[in-house]
Amino acid sequence: MNTTETLQTLSWEAAHTAVRAAVERAGSLGIRINAAVVDAAGLPAAFLRMTGAPLHSSSIAQDKAYTAAGFSLSTAEWDAVVGDNEALRTGLAQRPRLVMFGGGLPVLGDGTCLGGIGVSGGSEEQDEECARAGLAAIGLA
Repeated sequence: MNTTETLQTLSWEAAHTAVRAAVERAGSLGIRINAAVVDAAGLPAAFLRMTGAPLHSSSIAQDKAYTAAGFSLSTAEWDAVVGDNEALRTGLAQRPRLVMFGGGLPVLGDGTCLGGIGVSGGSEEQDEECARAGLAAIGLA
């Protein structure tokens, strides 16, 4: 019996590079954001808050990253997953830290979920663009 497993996850260097790239993209878009990266276990790996970014967006960015890592699914995809199932939509919306709107992306490498990146402060489309810039900066877009 095998008693241990090896878990792949992001390095702290990659996490920091990703949030920095997300913030830099936000600057080019003229918006102020919060950007968070969590590891495969959903634990914080990196966080940046631009001066003047919405305060509530801090925890929203972290929860987007957590949701994306937890399900290996973009937070923007939840609407399609839930569909017309109102009971599922209502039940999931009550789960702590589960975000069902755009701006959170799984960090995938070699078919494995290594973590998640979440951005909040702009529109859903802007948040996702910034998150994708973070992934591109670490070669995982």
